[in-house]
Amino acid sequence: MNFKHITALFLLLGVQFVQAQEEMSRADILFFEYAYSEAIKEYYKEMNEAPLTNKQQLNLADSFLKVSNYKQASEKYLEVYKADSTMSDHHFNKMLQSLAKTSGLERAKAFLATRSDVLSPQLLENTDFNFELLASENSGDMDFKLFNINANSPQSDFAPAFYGDKFLFSSGRMQEKQKTYTPSGEGFLDIYIGKVGLGGQISNPNPFTGIPDSQFHEATPFYSMELNETFYILSNSDKGKLTFDQNGKNALALGISDASGNFRYLLRDLSTSFYYPFYDSKSSRLYFAANFEDSLGGTDIYYVNTNNGLIMSSPVNLGPRINTPGNEIAPFIFEDSFYFSSDIFYGLGGMDIYKSQIGQEDFFSIPINLGKVVNSTEDDFGFIIRNNIKEGLIGYFSSNRKGGKGGDDIYGFVVDKKPGLKTIVLRGEVLRENSTEAIPKASVKLLDQDNKVIKEVYTNDKGDYWAEIPWRDYVRLQVSKDRYAFFDMPMDTTALREVQKNNMLNIVLADIDDLVQEREDQMVIKMNKFFFDPAKYAITEEIGQELDKAVEAVQKFPQIQLRIESHTDTRGGGAANFKLSQRRADAMKEYLLNKGVPSSNILYAIGYGEDKITNNCRDGVYCLEILHKQNERQWVVLLNYNLLFP
Repeated sequence: MNFKHITALFLLLGVQFVQAQEEMSRADILFFEYAYSEAIKEYYKEMNEAPLTNKQQLNLADSFLKVSNYKQASEKYLEVYKADSTMSDHHFNKMLQSLAKTSGLERAKAFLATRSDVLSPQLLENTDFNFELLASENSGDMDFKLFNINANSPQSDFAPAFYGDKFLFSSGRMQEKQKTYTPSGEGFLDIYIGKVGLGGQISNPNPFTGIPDSQFHEATPFYSMELNETFYILSNSDKGKLTFDQNGKNALALGISDASGNFRYLLRDLSTSFYYPFYDSKSSRLYFAANFEDSLGGTDIYYVNTNNGLIMSSPVNLGPRINTPGNEIAPFIFEDSFYFSSDIFYGLGGMDIYKSQIGQEDFFSIPINLGKVVNSTEDDFGFIIRNNIKEGLIGYFSSNRKGGKGGDDIYGFVVDKKPGLKTIVLRGEVLRENSTEAIPKASVKLLDQDNKVIKEVYTNDKGDYWAEIPWRDYVRLQVSKDRYAFFDMPMDTTALREVQKNNMLNIVLADIDDLVQEREDQMVIKMNKFFFDPAKYAITEEIGQELDKAVEAVQKFPQIQLRIESHTDTRGGGAANFKLSQRRADAMKEYLLNKGVPSSNILYAIGYGEDKITNNCRDGVYCLEILHKQNERQWVVLLNYNLLFP
């Protein structure tokens, strides 16, 4: 039994009651009883008598998909799509799944493009990223050891969970005097506990007694060590009997049990099923999967805020970065990595396991496929992982891949670092130079060797940025914003590896307004006032320190154009002062050129002598020294300031 059948299990017995209230053909009944092979045969019989409705055509396509007949599934989905292009996004995803299996990714991409104007930009970005990532298959030098656990049975075993130094999981194996669940032919789902041995092997599985006993479904546990309580899903029941909504549906509730076996419902809706709880003690959020009206496809992942496990908010959908037109289940957080499973079309098989990094303010990075070691062409889901002193990292997940002991088996793995295909993650803050002030809405671009933009993101209100791309051996990082200096950093393989180790790359940008000031109705480089020795034009150390500020300005803003001005006071002859000021202007220009300022940045070097004095200290007028000094001044003027910084 694979994931498709497990979700059928979760629908429970409600279908038998729905049949009595809805007018269905025999094929429809077989479809809703999960007898897909029989439903296919019956739908073809009914087609000979009358055309199938749109809904029945989709049921037939779904049936082919369930039995892995992707060719027939794609043909039927295409028939419906051509007749009614308003097909739901959920069925559109199934159509792309089957097309990718039979006609290749390019045809699936072509059909995806027909709806690119209505699909979320996050879905399209996720798609492009994972297509490129899986094509490269750059998983690095990860030493990955995978094993089938000893506790698996010929029935379905799935949903692993850590329980201190022990191990919980769900199983459809039969127990004595237990009722058989008709759709699967197995027992009602129950939770088991096993021992964790050397190398992560699981042995000695027994029914878990840490929760109240029930004759109906109990599954997908999560144990919170902080609360010392176990979250799990169970059939809606009352006094030993299943409870149904007005349409005859029995759904799954989400409950919690403490160490003494005291139970209470947390999320319960007779018309909605909840799956795979995960409690994050860091945020006090309870994550789970469900299919509410605001679902983006099939089953989406949600969270509620809690106070030590008590529900304190309405469910919040994680949004289109995580949730897709497919089904998303099994959330799990480890070291700020958010793991979950999805059957979105751009994966390797049915359900694949993905990883997204969690940032500030509920930011999730693009989910990346964990690759072919963890994921297969079948269903892979229910991923968990934790640190292990002896083995490094140890984890488990469920899969119905070939070679297992039953329909779904639990697989363990030991690995030296967090699994996943190799990517480049650049994140950090963009700050204003000489301050802790954030620069919001700055452009952060990643370019390839041909200077083509691979990805562009913008900083948030706190100056944070996050960009992730499939691994490559060269990336050029460019950061820019109007009125700020341009940041340009090429990175080869060595530099990229170093950045990944450091995890954060903070970038400081100079603000042009910190480098210039207005003087005499023009914008000049901000420098402390300096003086040449009397009748001299040599650049002293003090003068050089101030002129270095102009060098720095050109380095940060290489597009600026400069005019160097020198002014004297009126003491001495006018011709001599003019000649002296020109020599001083030329000396300043020579200094800047020797410091690396390109000659193309310095358009003029002009000595004005005493032509532009700023006070009444003219020839023949007595003035104090301080007033004469006001007229002796040197400027480095920005000629194109208004053009560059309007």
